[in-house]
Amino acid sequence: MSQVFSEETHRNMLARIPHCTGREISDWLRAVDDGPALLRFEEKVSWLRHEHDLAYGHAKAIIHEYDLRRAARRLG
Repeated sequence: MSQVFSEETHRNMLARIPHCTGREISDWLRAVDDGPALLRFEEKVSWLRHEHDLAYGHAKAIIHEYDLRRAARRLG
C-alpha cells in the first residue's frame, strides 16, 4: 500500500503543492495519467521527480493521491 503519511499530513502536503510548484493538483494528476504506464509506486514517484524536477515528498503525495482517486473510481 502506498500510504506512508498520516491523512492530515497528506492533506497538508497537497495543500502546499500548488504554491510550491505553480501547478494545481489536478494538473499533476493529469500529468501522471498522461505519463508512462508504470506499475510500482516508487517507479511513479521517481518518474515524476525526474521528469518534472519535484521534491520527493511532493512527488510521493501526488502519486499517493493519484492512487487513492484511482481506487475510489474502481469502487464507485
